[in-house]
Amino acid sequence: MTDPMAAPREPLLRLSRVTKRFGSGTVALHDFDLDVAAGEFVTLLGPSGCGKSTVLRLVADLMTPTSGTIAWSDGDPAPGGRRIGFVFQEPTLMPWAPVAANVALPLRLAGVDSGEIGRRVGEALARVGLAQFAAAYPRELSGGMKMRVSIARALVTRPRVLLLDEPFAALDEITRFKLNNELLHLWRSEGWTVVFVTHSVYESVYLSTRIVVMGTHPGRVVSEHPLALPVERSDAIRASAGYLAACRDVSAALGAAMAPGLA
Repeated sequence: MTDPMAAPREPLLRLSRVTKRFGSGTVALHDFDLDVAAGEFVTLLGPSGCGKSTVLRLVADLMTPTSGTIAWSDGDPAPGGRRIGFVFQEPTLMPWAPVAANVALPLRLAGVDSGEIGRRVGEALARVGLAQFAAAYPRELSGGMKMRVSIARALVTRPRVLLLDEPFAALDEITRFKLNNELLHLWRSEGWTVVFVTHSVYESVYLSTRIVVMGTHPGRVVSEHPLALPVERSDAIRASAGYLAACRDVSAALGAAMAPGLA
């Protein structure tokens, strides 16, 4: 895959002065600005309540901004048929349905032909290493396997943009590291643009081409951190000087964002 940081490009997605105020009066975001170029892996990092998940829901058109604009490279202000995949923190699987039916759900809702559904579900399950579990039920799966099913459900729609809201937060460290690597492999092979949410500095540095640190009350961008790490990453990079230095820098930025009077 071409290095996403190799040259400046026009953004695929631009959020300009976006504010989101809820009916309760809570201001989740205020004058939030973010550009995302095609092929980037951008991570939103910040404390609970800083509006990270709200950003994803606004991009996915699951809610609308109170003010400001969300625009795409073709000038259309709405995502429409833009092929956006969304992976939530919880797998949100239907417990009464086997894995294949869970993965097929978005295609059935879209009225895709049954033969095409079968082909695409099989392909997606193979991509996440679960082809042999198509007939299994969620109760028979581990936490990591359930999250793979959730990723396959997003993958089956053949998204151009993938939004992930802390998908690995509830998993043990070994499983989390493994799924980090699998996600990076899929990002490179599928050519996705990814916007990822996490609380973990170490996860954000390992996965991203760029990290956006957010502060809260209200949610806003505090700092941005492009990463000079190789696009091809493995567990060995976690011990490298570049990775550890980036973790220190991002951790300091997060600490400043959470300081009294700023967070």
